[in-house]
Amino acid sequence: METLKKYLVLSAAALAFVSCSSDDDNPAANNLTLEFNNTFKDKTIVLGDAASASATTNTSAAGQIHHFSEVKYVISNIRLIKDDGSEVPYNVNDLDKGATVIDQAKAESLNYILSNVPSATYKQIKFGLGIKTEQNTLDQTRFPLFYAAAGANDTKMMWEWGTGYRFTKIEGFYDVDNKVMSIHTGSTVAGQEGAYTQGVNAYRDITLSLTTNAVVGSKAPKIKIKADFDKLLSGKINTITLLTGTGMGDNATPNVHTAAQMVKFVDNLGGNGTNDISGMFSVTSVEN
Repeated sequence: METLKKYLVLSAAALAFVSCSSDDDNPAANNLTLEFNNTFKDKTIVLGDAASASATTNTSAAGQIHHFSEVKYVISNIRLIKDDGSEVPYNVNDLDKGATVIDQAKAESLNYILSNVPSATYKQIKFGLGIKTEQNTLDQTRFPLFYAAAGANDTKMMWEWGTGYRFTKIEGFYDVDNKVMSIHTGSTVAGQEGAYTQGVNAYRDITLSLTTNAVVGSKAPKIKIKADFDKLLSGKINTITLLTGTGMGDNATPNVHTAAQMVKFVDNLGGNGTNDISGMFSVTSVEN
């Protein structure tokens, strides 16, 4: 009988050890990192001023040479799609916890860590380029962290004249004489102050399939996402020629280009939501 008791005690201890080991090896949640690589085709963008000899240059489908001095855009409304098709939202209603400004000049901003992602196998990712209509107000009270980040002196992802955020902010130079290129996108409003209605909705929902499933659990995977800014002027939807001036077709500066001109850039960068749901984005690899 004494031998049997000892056996039962040892068995219980072994089961407890296996249980603890199982919990440690398969946590309920883990981190997942989104790594953004901003490119011209397959070449990572190097920023530079008008006279820069090191800035990465690109030639559009219309034959215009151009380079950037500033590249910023907002990512929000992130959702992960499990291999069974079910959707896991990531702080989609909280800009402080679920939105970020990707800034090519800040290396730390190119890696966005999603924390406490439920353990699962994921096959797709969805996210917004910009901010959906119901959240696109400069609300310092509800989302003080994102408000501060978007309004920082070196970020300025807010419209000076409106109530919402800029979704993309691209500065640079084009043609051989380095004319100024300044392209800002974001949703517009119509009507009078205090009674605004939605004008152009520049928010775009992006859907990307992963190159291989991301397994969250004992692993904290990284999804590498390329944003190919060759699409800015040479998109799947529009081929754009930059023009500087005050006409309705001029588009190289934000104080001149119309909402109709802006939408061409928006559709190139973020897709039109119907036959193009990826825009300039693609997944290049997944590291588990």
